[in-house]
Amino acid sequence: MNLALAPETLARWQFGITIVYHFLFVPLTISLAALTAGLQTAWVRTEKEKYLRATKFWGKLFLINIAMGVVTGIVQEFQFGMNWSDYSRFVGDIFGAPLAFEALLAFFFESTFIGLWIFGWDKLPKKIHLACIWMVSIGSILSAYFILAANSWMQHPVGYRLNKTRGRAELTDFWRVLSQNTVLVQVFHTLAAALLTGGAFMVGIAAFHLLREKHIAVMKTSLRLGLVSVIIGGLLTAISGDRLGKVMFDQQPMKMAAAEALWNGQYSAPFSIFAYGDVSRGRNTVELSIPGLLSFLAHDNFHSYVPGITDTNRASQQKFGPGDYRPIIPVTFWAFRWMIGFGMASFVIGLVGLWLTRKKFMLPQHLRVGEDEMPHLVPFKSKALAPRLITWFWWIAILTLVFPLIANSWGWIFTEMGRQPWAVFGVLQTRHAVSPSVSQGEVITSMTVFTLLYAILAVIEVKLLVKYIKIGPPELTESDLHTPTKIGGDADKPMAFSY
Repeated sequence: MNLALAPETLARWQFGITIVYHFLFVPLTISLAALTAGLQTAWVRTEKEKYLRATKFWGKLFLINIAMGVVTGIVQEFQFGMNWSDYSRFVGDIFGAPLAFEALLAFFFESTFIGLWIFGWDKLPKKIHLACIWMVSIGSILSAYFILAANSWMQHPVGYRLNKTRGRAELTDFWRVLSQNTVLVQVFHTLAAALLTGGAFMVGIAAFHLLREKHIAVMKTSLRLGLVSVIIGGLLTAISGDRLGKVMFDQQPMKMAAAEALWNGQYSAPFSIFAYGDVSRGRNTVELSIPGLLSFLAHDNFHSYVPGITDTNRASQQKFGPGDYRPIIPVTFWAFRWMIGFGMASFVIGLVGLWLTRKKFMLPQHLRVGEDEMPHLVPFKSKALAPRLITWFWWIAILTLVFPLIANSWGWIFTEMGRQPWAVFGVLQTRHAVSPSVSQGEVITSMTVFTLLYAILAVIEVKLLVKYIKIGPPELTESDLHTPTKIGGDADKPMAFSY
């Protein structure tokens, strides 16, 4: 593959930088909306103050995150006109439809109820106000669905026809675009990964406060909710990932072969734990693998045949013409493993954490609690070892916060890089999708500006999150505990912006 700084290469780098940065916020937004809604539901049902404090705390972090996600997401649509005009011209009739639904239906729906939720704390009855945050959660899921429908069409184009006269693809069946199996498994996998991400985020921050012996009641609740979310999200991610792998094998066999660095097809194909490939010779010079596992992942059969990179590349040449249809093998191979490794590391830590806190809550031995709390310590036999193990547990739990974010990023890189050299698989190659009139200097300029802008936004995001994470859950006021029983019941009070 030519790595010269051609406009195509630069445009791909720019899109990769901006989309990976934006995707850091997407799973966290989806999960925090649902988890905040769950905490507020618990408060409405029980009227326990710890749930209200937790709702306000996690809701504030959710709002910071979604604001940054919206800002970075707008840039993505600009790029289709800037660097990918031929792509937009060719697939705009199809690709634009789910994006329009996402903007006009899901995003506006979500934004409206976010406003009602922010400003409605002392204006709306409890249950109506609660319904607003649930609508926000539903809106975020709908938004993800339409975006993934557009991306799934790039992975497996359906419901269209090629108009050779106009040189473009035209939509013939919008419902098929929205409901093909690629969409369904991608949405399932993305939402499961989002739950894993939000749970780990909650676990990490709760562990930070518990290690500092702050906000014990709220953070104990948050930690348990986070641990359960990590475990459920991890299980669903594994199940959906298995289904997505089988769909990927049927639709993009090259991506499956590249994910395993399997150069030559074979029966009982192994799953490579580690491999180093010699691209010039089309083989692995070093390989550590589990026999038959790749065949099982592809067909639920340990002895089935899986085509290799060389076989699939030869078949693509016969079908699409001369060319190299291989992605960058090392990137695809390691992205696949880092995605799985960091995701499952969070799941394992969640299992251990839930087991350790199943009866007695692990807190530092020097913890002093109020009269309404009980000192819950893990009954280690070695009293000297206990504080060290407890402290290590909390630090590992804090680090868990970033693991799913890393896994999500590499998962997205794998999804897009493994499809190369296609922008739309089997229909439009990436080299034909780039804007023909954009120069190298123009792409370098826009990429530099966007990268610097995103670096500044990253600093702002981190500072805001760190600031409010350190402050912790807010103390409640009298107005927090007494909401109006009907809309407009406190019309004489000034509007309060809760955050």
